[in-house]
Amino acid sequence: MAKEILSAENIELGVQFESKEEAIRYVGGILLNNGYVKENYIDKMLEREEIATTFMGNALAIPHGTEDAKKEVLETGLTVVTVPNGVDFGDGNIVKLLVGIAGKGDEHLEILSQIAIICSEEENVEKLTEAASKEEIMTILNEVNA
Repeated sequence: MAKEILSAENIELGVQFESKEEAIRYVGGILLNNGYVKENYIDKMLEREEIATTFMGNALAIPHGTEDAKKEVLETGLTVVTVPNGVDFGDGNIVKLLVGIAGKGDEHLEILSQIAIICSEEENVEKLTEAASKEEIMTILNEVNA
């Protein structure tokens, strides 16, 4: 049976980071520890960030691997990490919501576009960042998918 793309164990609330690299490693670590990716995927996420930032505006970043990182993906997965105090993604871009993605084939593109739609509304990003529970985050993300 395929793993759930987003389960409660993929969500972490109220985490603090000193740097963008630490934040990306943390997000990748969740995907790794929960069996979505091989260890090398985390390096590919950092590589991807060097090519172009995954900061999307509205205090949101969507770290993911490079195009050639697909072979490091075991299952399509999603992780959500809230950073209430924010982490600097460079150029004064402060990120409070991290959505890490590992996609097999093109499956992740649909997920990416759904997240982009949800998070294009600043109030949704605020709701997610201020969520008091993992269930609340899943509810907000699932409401929009319904």
